[in-house]
Amino acid sequence: MLYCCRIVDGEWKLTLTQDASLADPLNIRKLIDRITSGDIRIPAFQRDFVWEADQVAFLLDSIYKGFPIGTVILWRTDARLKVEKDLGSFKLPEPAKDYPVNYVLDGQQRLTSLFSTFRTELVPGNSDWVDIYFDMAAVENIQESLFLALSGGEVDPNRHFPVKTIFDTVEYRKATADLDNDRVKRIDDMQSRFKEYLIPNETFESSDRNRVAIVFERINRAGTQLNVFELLSAWSWSEEFDLVDKFADLQDKISNHGYDDLVEDKDLHLRVCAGVITGETSPSKILDLKGVDIRSRFKEIENGIIGALDFLHRELNVKNFKMLPFPGVLVPLSCFFAALKPDGVNYTSRQKNTISRWFWRSILSRRFSSDVNERQATDIVEMRALQKNEDYPFKFSKAEIKIDFEKGNFSAGNANSKTMILLLTSMGPHSFLSGAKIDPAKVLKKGSAHEFHHIFPEAYLSKIGVDKREIGVMANICFLTRSDNNTIKDKPPSVYLSEIEPNLKATYLKEALCPVDIDSLSFKDLCRKRSELLITRSVELMS
Repeated sequence: MLYCCRIVDGEWKLTLTQDASLADPLNIRKLIDRITSGDIRIPAFQRDFVWEADQVAFLLDSIYKGFPIGTVILWRTDARLKVEKDLGSFKLPEPAKDYPVNYVLDGQQRLTSLFSTFRTELVPGNSDWVDIYFDMAAVENIQESLFLALSGGEVDPNRHFPVKTIFDTVEYRKATADLDNDRVKRIDDMQSRFKEYLIPNETFESSDRNRVAIVFERINRAGTQLNVFELLSAWSWSEEFDLVDKFADLQDKISNHGYDDLVEDKDLHLRVCAGVITGETSPSKILDLKGVDIRSRFKEIENGIIGALDFLHRELNVKNFKMLPFPGVLVPLSCFFAALKPDGVNYTSRQKNTISRWFWRSILSRRFSSDVNERQATDIVEMRALQKNEDYPFKFSKAEIKIDFEKGNFSAGNANSKTMILLLTSMGPHSFLSGAKIDPAKVLKKGSAHEFHHIFPEAYLSKIGVDKREIGVMANICFLTRSDNNTIKDKPPSVYLSEIEPNLKATYLKEALCPVDIDSLSFKDLCRKRSELLITRSVELMS
């Protein structure tokens, strides 16, 4: 007989259980098996997987060193949710038995990281994942990580061991076949540490949605923001009002603004509804909403969303949803434009300037990366006051730039890089050689001819010995058409910039927020000076 500490109807209780898997901590192999079988699932109210590859590597290093990585909280329920999320890029199979299932309440980023690293059966839906490697040449160090996230071209087989093989016997044997005895011993030791590591887990059981919301909110206060809105939508309104269908009806209008992906974002749907109706977006406020309130005020909600999208598209050059660094900005902005008038809210020049300043401060300070509920509620109050009075003394958040352009790596999918993209599009840039105008509507669209390329080409920097991890910093990225990039190849700026028409060169460089003396700069000097120009432009937009 084993004891299991569980949360039962909102209270911690010590209970007896015959099922050892519920009482015992999870080892990684068991975790993989339970996810693969469909037993552990991701509810739709969880946020997406957002960890960067370096964070995953750091997690693995903590496990290797025996450090605690936190408790996983599972919600065990007999009622399958109508909508569930994939686990990262993996589509989960149906569970072997219908009921019960275990939804991840806390620990989704960790579980997704581990499963994506060690998966042995399921196939990912895309190729975005970056594999993690153990650095066999590194000296054991309690502080420095021994695990690295590396793309194919960065891997040295004589130094980097693929961690993904640890739980795959056949692949593990292949990976260790050519290693000397000392390294085999070290890798075997590394493998045993992962096989023996135990992850504590607690099980929460309740069918009471109010208690569920309380648990969510308490988890939120202690850690990462959780999104409960899809679940609450299904529970609260499925019989009398289908909110998903209502937003689907908006698809054509939303698509006209380039925001097709917003149609699928149920989290934002409910946040906007709660923001317009109650002025707040917390789970408890959403639980208080009634279907009749949403039905009676949905025209306001619709006008708010369309007005917000129109403003982003027209005034801020945010031409599609993927360009938006923090979708949470849509909630206060929708509240400004929420109105029953057929033509919505017609803003003045002063209101436009105030909203633009608020937008840039929000994304450059990463305002909506944490404490989202509270910050949305604060900004909704300000937006409503501004809507009524263009002279309202708007209370802005602090003008901060929480982005390291000089050292932070560029990845089109992360928020910091999207913010830099918006900084560049705000200048109306041209591609250096051809002079082709960069079309913001095509930015981040799959297959676009306008792409992001290195100012100092990767091939050139590799030849002169620059570390690959330094090459991809944001300060070394600009817009170039594919044809221009193919023309440049491995030429340094001092060579290829000479091909620009002399009377246009300074203009193109200023539009790209590049120093005009770039021809004479080293790579490091370029990164430093361009970072300064990006910061200067940021300050201008926030002021």
